[in-house]
Amino acid sequence: MITRFAPSPTGHLHLGHAYSALFAYETAIKEGGQFILRIEDIDPTRCKPEFALSIVEDLKWLGLTWHEPVRVQSKHMHQYAAALFTLRDKGVLYPCFCTRKEVSVEAARAGHAPHADEQMEPVYAGTCRHLSDSEAQEKLAQHKVANWRLNLDKALKLSGELSWVDCGRGLIRARPELFGDVVIARKDVPTSYHLSVTVDDALQGVTLVTRGEDLLPTTHVHRILQALLDYPTPEYHHHALLLDAAGKRYAKRDQSVTLRALRESGKTPEDIRVMVLG
Repeated sequence: MITRFAPSPTGHLHLGHAYSALFAYETAIKEGGQFILRIEDIDPTRCKPEFALSIVEDLKWLGLTWHEPVRVQSKHMHQYAAALFTLRDKGVLYPCFCTRKEVSVEAARAGHAPHADEQMEPVYAGTCRHLSDSEAQEKLAQHKVANWRLNLDKALKLSGELSWVDCGRGLIRARPELFGDVVIARKDVPTSYHLSVTVDDALQGVTLVTRGEDLLPTTHVHRILQALLDYPTPEYHHHALLLDAAGKRYAKRDQSVTLRALRESGKTPEDIRVMVLG
């Protein structure tokens, strides 16, 4: 078994992160497997080196060790670009020249509400899907930047019906059609959360993905990417989100529940384990 903890360095780790990391780590130890750490830093505007260092420091304080080297996504853009080329070669991607505002306006007009998960944008209206090849190539030749979107209709014809096994939930049928033509590569980087996570989990041989249930919707998309790229499908554990005394989910902006703050207040690693694992 290979498990992983894959945070984005956009802030200090909090108790919710501690649960995910400890669960993945202890599951790997129990099964005689391997625990790996990955830093998901493809967002150059939000990710900071100091937070990456803080993540490593907090995990070591908790007593976690992992298989080296730590995979840092920003150092592997060529691998995401190669996967993107494979998808383009299969004819399941198209360039999208719409702005984020235009996408939101069209989605609202169609009655699609934004998804609660920040990784899932509003369902795309398909404006650029209807461009002819010559029209798209002309825009690209004019140096117009584009996102690359998944043509879901074409992708589903290649993949057929899909599912995955979710610990505690059993067999779940994948329904990527709920999320439309998602962005697979962004204008500023040759990848997206969906593509980089799918590629990384496959290349690193991850067999159990542990993450919060707020990320469960993304698995519908990751499942179809796995099928298109001929990747194996890991099992998933989408755990309930940890909540504070007011019933709100822990967030990086809440400094009082970061592991760093709790450590400075006198909490021990064992205290943290009890708080999140019981």
